[in-house]
Amino acid sequence: MRAGNVVIRTVGANERAAWEPLWRGYLHFYNTDLPREIYDATWVRLNDPAEPMFALGAYAQGKLAGIVHYLFHRSCWTVGDYCYLQDLFVAEDARKLGIGRALIEAVYVEAKAAGASRVHWLTHESNATARTLYDTLAERPGFIQYRKLF
Repeated sequence: MRAGNVVIRTVGANERAAWEPLWRGYLHFYNTDLPREIYDATWVRLNDPAEPMFALGAYAQGKLAGIVHYLFHRSCWTVGDYCYLQDLFVAEDARKLGIGRALIEAVYVEAKAAGASRVHWLTHESNATARTLYDTLAERPGFIQYRKLF
């Protein structure tokens, strides 16, 4: 898929060195530090055809400039799966080029092709810049997330 001068495609299994700084940047944005084993497990899952997890990359001038992770899961409300857009990050020097929008729209294409009935995601309420984009691409239904960590 092409969006202007940006090419959107699956992040290759041989591209961990390009993917990892973007993944680290995403985690840093949310003030999160994960152990190395999580990086390793995530990379394996993203590249395992038996897993319902995927990674798309946005390549600007041949360089990986943004990533999106998404996964498919069942729902009691539909026959088709839902698609959860889990992580979206664009390198600071590549922002304002439409990469975030292009990555989300690429997930929409993948979700439709897989027969998913919805794409959904979360962001922090303080992420005003991203929310400005998200408000143009999807509706915000007003649900509040609760969670218990173990």
